Amino acid sequence: MEVKKEVVVLIVGAGPSGLATSVCLSKLSVPNIILEKEDCAGSLWKKRAYDRLHLHLAKKYCELPYMQYPPNTDTFMRKDVFIKYLDDYQAQFDVKPLYRRCVHQNGLSSETETYIAKFIVVATGENSQPFVPQFPGMESFNGEMVHSSEYKNGSVYRDRKVLVVGCGNSGMEISYDLASYGAKTSIVVRSPFHVLNKDLVYTMMNLLSFLPMKLVDVIAVFLSRLAYGNLTPVVDVGTVQKIREGAIRVVQGVASFDGNFVEFTNGIKEAFDVIVFATGYRSSATEWLQDYGFVLNEKGLPKTPFPKHWKGENGVYCAGLSRMGLGGVSNDAKAIAEDIKKLITSLVTGKGIEY
Repeated sequence: MEVKKEVVVLIVGAGPSGLATSVCLSKLSVPNIILEKEDCAGSLWKKRAYDRLHLHLAKKYCELPYMQYPPNTDTFMRKDVFIKYLDDYQAQFDVKPLYRRCVHQNGLSSETETYIAKFIVVATGENSQPFVPQFPGMESFNGEMVHSSEYKNGSVYRDRKVLVVGCGNSGMEISYDLASYGAKTSIVVRSPFHVLNKDLVYTMMNLLSFLPMKLVDVIAVFLSRLAYGNLTPVVDVGTVQKIREGAIRVVQGVASFDGNFVEFTNGIKEAFDVIVFATGYRSSATEWLQDYGFVLNEKGLPKTPFPKHWKGENGVYCAGLSRMGLGGVSNDAKAIAEDIKKLITSLVTGKGIEY
């Protein structure tokens, strides 16, 4: 059975971007609905985030529109605190996504639903699809392979040899977690990168209010080198100290697998029990949005450069895809809502868009 529904704005994705966009539209009296393939809002945070995760930006840069954090909230909050904030945000503004709505059918009833929308907002995020790189011989590894989206904590890996592939924020934090639980931890670092501690990140974010981004970048790199040398970066949660102490080993890039042995780009081979891929995610929007070219490139990211990245053609928008994390979500949501409201009330053709 097919059900057809007409809507003004269709938002796909009930993560922070989708919720924020819905609230901003509702504040401007623009009807909207959210479709979400999972059974809850914020599923990435609730189902695919490791236990130790903290936000790497200060809380004031991670607020959603029209709702501040409670005064006693830590500057760099834990995952569970942010999840509660999302739930409270959804409840306060009475946002009711339609859950288990995949691209082609209603996952609750298996019926097909067709939505005819004047505007579409892609809010499925940058982290909608786990990415695992492929290496020669990978299929011969008979230990455990896990993506960071499935990793919870290192308690089950005590005394086991674990290789973390990926040295971004997740890789650094997971390596720290593994070492803290007694795992024999190694992390792949293919090239030098600059380390930023949270105090430095907070300072840089404040400087952005007064200085251009390029100048702030230069200052951040300079201060990072003073504090850490030319070793490595990302937001440090204590990982660098464990590397210096020898609790975490740094190894070169992975070249291939041979059974449980990993060969690195310097020719060294070493056996491991577990491989954790902290190799990030990819946007999945190009798989479900037929005309993604109106707003996205082939990688599922905005085709228009910042700061107009959120606006596409023919009524298609994207929220939360600016690679600015939660810091960019509020700006995207407000800009999209205001633009849609302006189009609806436009008198260019003699009358606004009726709804």
